[in-house]
Amino acid sequence: MPHLEDKVALITGAASGIGRESALLFAAEGAKVACVDLTEEANVATAAAIEAAGGEAVAITADVSQPANVAEMVEATVSRFGALHVAFNNAGIMHSEDSDAVATDENIWDLTMNINAKGVFLGCKHQIPAIRESGGGSIINTASFVAIMGAATPQIAYTASKGAVLALTRELAIVHARENIRVNALCPGPLRTELLMSFLDTDEKKQRRLVHVPMGRFGEAAEMAKAALFLASDESSYVTGTDFLVDGGLAAAYVTPE
Repeated sequence: MPHLEDKVALITGAASGIGRESALLFAAEGAKVACVDLTEEANVATAAAIEAAGGEAVAITADVSQPANVAEMVEATVSRFGALHVAFNNAGIMHSEDSDAVATDENIWDLTMNINAKGVFLGCKHQIPAIRESGGGSIINTASFVAIMGAATPQIAYTASKGAVLALTRELAIVHARENIRVNALCPGPLRTELLMSFLDTDEKKQRRLVHVPMGRFGEAAEMAKAALFLASDESSYVTGTDFLVDGGLAAAYVTPE
């Protein structure tokens, strides 16, 4: 039986990277998928690819930092598919002008926080009632290994925003644990995605990241999608409140156990 048969999933950031790969995989595993992104054309293409493969999908254009947009994306999902069981709050940015605390402008901080942290908060705010009404389910929030370790290439706003995602995820997991609503944070290591490759725009920056990864390579978005599938499915039924690291061994090499 497919892992997500009879499930409805909402995925933000579905136009590219982890979001697109997860949308395609979740659909292949039986889910009806609401593909959400601010980039309309590419997001429509994700939904079209799902339907071309025999799945069910809808493309929804939304800015996750805007409360009305987030409320509407959840309402549109439930209106189209009748329920919501899985929410993957994956949309995020990594701004090229994000640096250390001295060099980073306040507007870069605010923009990053609004999308990466506030966007997850707003998602959960509107998804939780819909998931509760549907009998329970799983919320996955994309954080990052940098929220646990810090980044070798400074990106203070991004790192802080992902730290907020971890803290928010842990608290919501505790609050909703007895409502059959699980909440976990997916913490990818360095990935070969457009988002990171455009930030690490020189070979020197790329190598500065790779030197810390025991596997010696960047991860792939498809590998993160498989991890998200586990957290979305009933196979992770006893997993909640976790910082699910998928990082090529990076954290194990540098984080000292307590």
